[in-house]
Amino acid sequence: MDKLREEMIFKALMILSLAIVVGSLFIVVAVIVWNGAPALSLSMITQTSKGGYYLGKGGGILNAIVGSLYLGFGSLILALMISLPAALALQKDYIGKTKAAYYIRLSLDVLWGTPSIVYGAFGFIIMLYLGVRASLLGGIIVLTILQLPVMIRTMEEVIKMVPVELKEASYTLGATRFETTAGVVVRQALPGIVTAVILAFGRGIGDAASILFTAGYTDNLPRSLLDPVASLPLAVFFQLGTPFPEVQQRAYASALILLIIVLALSIASRALSKRFMKNIIR
Repeated sequence: MDKLREEMIFKALMILSLAIVVGSLFIVVAVIVWNGAPALSLSMITQTSKGGYYLGKGGGILNAIVGSLYLGFGSLILALMISLPAALALQKDYIGKTKAAYYIRLSLDVLWGTPSIVYGAFGFIIMLYLGVRASLLGGIIVLTILQLPVMIRTMEEVIKMVPVELKEASYTLGATRFETTAGVVVRQALPGIVTAVILAFGRGIGDAASILFTAGYTDNLPRSLLDPVASLPLAVFFQLGTPFPEVQQRAYASALILLIIVLALSIASRALSKRFMKNIIR
């Protein structure tokens, strides 16, 4: 009887925890949609910020939308090029059981929990030392560093789940270690790798602190990697900081656009993962 009561208590706690998480997410989305939808318009999406936009005058946030996509996808591609080889190198087939691997994992875990403002401050100091101004390139590099711990550690754990029997079968057929890694391990881990990429992308495109001093802000679209660039998180921050209710409502509309972008990419990644699941051997 005591065990049954204990099981019921823990089951109730789990259901309560799930309800709190889902309820909190629903409330956040509902507040953003409720406040942002009325201010959302075609001109806001298709026009850049004009003079006095943050004082309630005309214009839009096309510069911030394009800037966020540049920053998000630029850093995502760069981080993926570094993270996948690093995650594979940390497997036991390579350096997985060495002290170096242990300290690398420890460093990545510490970096994962480091506040993003620290990344921004680090990037800003380096840029000052090099005499480089805030730019799209600076924002991409800092966001890449921000995403690396998330992407590498998530990919590593996903790759660990690939059955050892598959690799042994590949070796038996005469495949080299590299061929097994590229043709078997990566292919089997693709759904999890896609998830890791989306997790890292969500952290990167939604961050404001790390790019506040490294990417800058501008009302114009960037023409090169050395130009400053606007972003949706900073657009939300600046608009909420004004005393004008109309501009503050536009901030919720900007947040809604950012939410839609992340949601669309998440749905696309789910569809992509489902397609990759056909190749998975369970």
